[in-house]
Amino acid sequence: MKSNLITSAGYKKLQEELNYLWRDKRPKITAIVSWAASLGDRSENGDYTFNKRVLREIDRRVRYLRKRLEDLKVIDYSPQQDGKVFFGATVEIENEAGEIISFKIVGPDEIYNTKDFISIDSPMARAMIKKEVDDEFFVQTPTGNKEWFINKIDYV
Repeated sequence: MKSNLITSAGYKKLQEELNYLWRDKRPKITAIVSWAASLGDRSENGDYTFNKRVLREIDRRVRYLRKRLEDLKVIDYSPQQDGKVFFGATVEIENEAGEIISFKIVGPDEIYNTKDFISIDSPMARAMIKKEVDDEFFVQTPTGNKEWFINKIDYV
């Protein structure tokens, strides 16, 4: 099950997407559908068929966003978090082979289209919670336990 946590930047991005879909994109597609419907036979009208499908996809996403935005809890940075890994932290970790990875721990709704964000629900994020710089932690993977070390924690 997905967490209902989100950063304020992530919440704003979802609101902007909802506003764009509802106020900008949907009226344009609705106008195209109306125009295509006025041409007559809808069964062989590619403009009508395609844009009607696009309109359904927009409506589905709008319904989802409206419902999801009501359920989300915005988590802002608190000075009490300094020095430990919590939601919203940007963390740099390293394994024994010297491989270094850096990412930000965010809500599950924020991880799409970004490669440097991971969900708070991921095993990696769960294993790091409350850890400090130079702490080691283990993550269970399909190939066994992997050991990582925390190099840096930042809340930007």
